[in-house]
Amino acid sequence: MIQLQFSRRYSMAHRLLHDAASKCLTPHGHNEIVTVTLRPKAAMDFGASNMAAPFAELKRRWHAWIDEAVDHAFQVNADDPLIGFFRAHEPQQLPRLMVMHGDPTTEALAIAFLLKLSAFLADDGLPFEAKEVAIEETPTNRVVITADDWAASGATWRPGGWATRPDMSINDL
Repeated sequence: MIQLQFSRRYSMAHRLLHDAASKCLTPHGHNEIVTVTLRPKAAMDFGASNMAAPFAELKRRWHAWIDEAVDHAFQVNADDPLIGFFRAHEPQQLPRLMVMHGDPTTEALAIAFLLKLSAFLADDGLPFEAKEVAIEETPTNRVVITADDWAASGATWRPGGWATRPDMSINDL
């Protein structure tokens, strides 16, 4: 079966509260690349359109979300005291905080991206499903999550309600 892949580069910042011995406790940033793999839900129409949906239609919402909401967002744990700072001193920046239950690791981000992409595809009624999300945090570190592995894990953790809504949100503040 043919699968489709799209990549997008973005910049981000985060800090990890539960790794107090590491450099990641200090806010810092990465230039990351996310690659998503889509699997068609039905056979492609070979001999006619030779596709299940146009690339532009498949990428439209996903790329808009990455470019407008994710790029240059600050990823934080829902318990991070910096959220209080932003509420008190820079409330206009609250929409730029990607807030997760627990630390905003690349592993958590990959799951959030898988859930958000799935929500977009379902809401648009596109004949594809999110098969895999891979995030290259650095040239030597990459995290990959497949929909099958996530489903098989039986995990119920969610980064926040925002990840399953087919909107441009990155937090539930």
